[in-house]
Amino acid sequence: MESGYGENSSSTPVSARWEALGSSAVLLVTDPRALERARATVERELEEIDRACSRFRSDSDLQRVNAGAGRFVPVSRLLIAAAQVALRAAELTDGDVDPTVGNALVLAGYDRDWALLEKPIEGREQAQRPVIRARVTPGWRAIEIDSERAAIRIPTGVRLDLGATAKAWAADRAAAAVHEATGTGSLVSLGGDIATAGASPAAGWRIYVTDDHRVAPDSGKGQMIEIVCGGIATSSTAVRRWSHQGQTRHHIIDPATGAPAVRTWRTVSVAAQTCLDANIASTAALIRADRAPGWLEQLGLPARLVSNEGAVHRVSGWPAPVPEPQSESQ
Repeated sequence: MESGYGENSSSTPVSARWEALGSSAVLLVTDPRALERARATVERELEEIDRACSRFRSDSDLQRVNAGAGRFVPVSRLLIAAAQVALRAAELTDGDVDPTVGNALVLAGYDRDWALLEKPIEGREQAQRPVIRARVTPGWRAIEIDSERAAIRIPTGVRLDLGATAKAWAADRAAAAVHEATGTGSLVSLGGDIATAGASPAAGWRIYVTDDHRVAPDSGKGQMIEIVCGGIATSSTAVRRWSHQGQTRHHIIDPATGAPAVRTWRTVSVAAQTCLDANIASTAALIRADRAPGWLEQLGLPARLVSNEGAVHRVSGWPAPVPEPQSESQ
């Protein structure tokens, strides 16, 4: 940690926002003097993650592994770590969060960058569950990692996708890198997956939790909370959707069926020690459907689950909304 930052930090964070990893990146720091260097640090971290883990970059390590299915492919140490993160997620969720669902995503139409997909027309979405099966996928246990040689092998016919873990992991790495480089308290949000590092502002980090991270806090469609450390992740079947073969799809794949998960919850938000662990839990909760509240309660993870009808369920101490103060004229 260098001197000069982190001392006499501002009580009001300063921020920067830009597009990255197919979504929006938001950076907040408690010391205004650190913002420029902090942003450069985050941009460098995200570029490295994208070069290693992107399913849409022809030059990424992940794409080379997919193209070389059936043999060990030499890769960067960063992709080795990312793959180990994905396998840990699969183990923790009994396979509900499985990185071998790449074929299922392609069959569902998610075969190019999110910005290029055809978006559904409001009011014309198909309610029936699409029938999509990726039968060639044997599951996460078939992935072989040779850490000593820095190589990965997947079975022939399998396609890896690290979308369920890489973004949240990148947020954790970026927030930690900012704090290490500058000493300032930092918050990094990638598409609404939020990680923090270092000291928070005096009142904590204020976070607006809702279906769509692009929605303004005054919309009345979510809940404002405060955290002092850790991470928050929100997974949703209501926002990242597209139209394919006349039906509306979403990106949460149930490995048991090879199809987009049945929509019991439109949104699940979870708080945990890291953004990665929060995201693993929120994604698995969408797949576990009716079993999710009990599972999250058992894990002791504060969570906010919103049903398709808009009913909010809070578990494990997730705070109740604080009513806005009424003006005297009301």
